Amino acid sequence: MGIIEAKNLVFEYAKNSEDGESITTTRAIDDINLDIAAGQFVAILGHNGSGKSTIAKQINALLLPSEGTVYVDSMDTAKEKELWKIRQKAGMVFQNPDNQIIGNVVEEDIGFGPENLGVETEEIWCRVESSLKAVGMTMYQQAQPNHLSGGQKQRVAIAGVLAMKPKCIVLDEPTAMLDPNGRREVLKTISELNKEQHVTVILITHYMEEVIFADKVYVMESGKVVMQGTPREIFSQVEKLKEYRLDVPQVTLLSHELRKSGVEIKAGILTIEELVGELCQ
Repeated sequence: MGIIEAKNLVFEYAKNSEDGESITTTRAIDDINLDIAAGQFVAILGHNGSGKSTIAKQINALLLPSEGTVYVDSMDTAKEKELWKIRQKAGMVFQNPDNQIIGNVVEEDIGFGPENLGVETEEIWCRVESSLKAVGMTMYQQAQPNHLSGGQKQRVAIAGVLAMKPKCIVLDEPTAMLDPNGRREVLKTISELNKEQHVTVILITHYMEEVIFADKVYVMESGKVVMQGTPREIFSQVEKLKEYRLDVPQVTLLSHELRKSGVEIKAGILTIEELVGELCQ
């Protein structure tokens, strides 16, 4: 069993019908199976409404299965007595960092989580310093969050989760509200945490360029996993991704069009350096 496992997971939202009398249900997740190993970088892609954000909330037990089971480090999310431990194991970073930052000073915000876990004061400050260092924000320890850029705020939000020492971080579209520079900052931070600290990363996104260095990619559509594989395996299927209203990285699209024109290069090229290498052979 991996650190995150979903077995025949189903989740349905209940809502009142238009007549206001009967209740209808919408199936947001439809019989999904996932097995994510510790230390992996996993990306979940999908168009708006595909169910990918609902998956994120299932992992952190913000939502519970309608059917099936979700395990976090072998703990069943449906068992209330495990809830506190589950949320310590699987930290969550949301789309808008302003919804997650509550301190008036960066170091206070990062220390808030460990303090609520009952961590001793000396250990809290050690965690604050190490978390800030991990996300490259040490120089902003005394800064006010409202004076930071979007990318810097998101890195503070990630540091706040790291200070609680989770085994896994779930990031639900963490770059959706950021400019290109902010996106690069956050993605670099995520990648380094995964490679250097072996934190399991689950990245929910619809930006294709963000997942080219992932270990595995899941593609969702209408609550189902419709594709899964390595980034190269996924992005070599350009026409199939288009059916699911998804783009591919620009360099992948360019190489795809070159192949259609008769240029002999491999499928699923992910970087500019890779394409240049292929063309120069």
